[in-house]
Amino acid sequence: MTSSVADPVALATRLIACPSVTPARGEVFAALEAMLVPLGFAVERFIAGEAPDGPVENLLAHRTTGAGAHFAFAGHLDVVPPGSGWTGDPFVPEVRGDLLYGRGAVDMKGAIACFVAALAGLPEDLSGTISLIITGDEEGPAVHGTLALMERMAARELWPDLCVVGEPTSVTRLGDMVKIGRRGSVNMWIRVAGAQGHVAYPHLADNPIPRLIRILSAIDALVLDEGTDWFQPSNIEITDLEVGNVAHNVIPAAATARISIRFNDRHSGAALAERISALAVAEGGTVEARISGEPFLTAPGRLSTQVSDAIMDVTGLKPELSTSGGTSDARFLARLCPVVEFGLTNATMHKLDEAVAIADLHALTAIYGAIVRRALAG
Repeated sequence: MTSSVADPVALATRLIACPSVTPARGEVFAALEAMLVPLGFAVERFIAGEAPDGPVENLLAHRTTGAGAHFAFAGHLDVVPPGSGWTGDPFVPEVRGDLLYGRGAVDMKGAIACFVAALAGLPEDLSGTISLIITGDEEGPAVHGTLALMERMAARELWPDLCVVGEPTSVTRLGDMVKIGRRGSVNMWIRVAGAQGHVAYPHLADNPIPRLIRILSAIDALVLDEGTDWFQPSNIEITDLEVGNVAHNVIPAAATARISIRFNDRHSGAALAERISALAVAEGGTVEARISGEPFLTAPGRLSTQVSDAIMDVTGLKPELSTSGGTSDARFLARLCPVVEFGLTNATMHKLDEAVAIADLHALTAIYGAIVRRALAG
């Protein structure tokens, strides 16, 4: 095996060079497949879903070398749109000084490259199953991505015992934070219907705005909880308010608002939607809710210890175990097995001139290798 195959910088460069704005398909998956096949992995690529949330390409790869545990690594090859204002081309990776620049360098082509490089360095006599669960739709609606991969895994009877998601969890230094859970997320659209009319004749109209204001005031007054041992307090944010009335002398026919709730494991998305609906209905409003994820927690134990010990061995840091931040596909994978998230520093993710430290790519490769060895050793 040549050194370039096991070089995370070279592998990350190949992946970044494939434009893969969500939903990703084609070239970037072919590049990853070409990396995995020489390492003995059976690779299955498939398309799932239709418009408007698809089609989405996914990749499932696995390799079994004797009896033992099944360790899974999960991630995504899609990236957010780069935007304008980059110093260079976001899809022409470039090393400048100690950094590798390009869209996806941190979130999360760099981590996938590190895991593949780590695989190349594993002992040949390591027994067990290793799988990669890679989607092209984590940054988008996430409807036909990891969920479709989980269905395919069930059909193949591939049941992981442990899973690490390579999201960029580190904050200021590689290894300073591991995510052992995430809060849930639900968005709700509130609509209050009225009757349009002339402002000089309010008795002939029905203004929906005061009723919507009362609904939002009641929502804003809610205190959902004070937090838990592992989760921060749940919070409700009003994210949009719209009437669309361009005339100063017309009472509008309807008013709408949108709220977003990030909630801990004391709640469910459905229960919160029901609670908000009751407040809206009392004022003649309606609510449409979309739950994008339920909260999950992998309590500190075997997996978090293995990950923490591997980080300590390579970096000397003892990571903080946290549930902070937004959602990730770990919210789905937690249904299958214990799952934690660990990856590169997140300071430049989704930003212009996204970049990763070359030293961090090499260190993360060593950490991932140590995690897999521990996981398969039991």
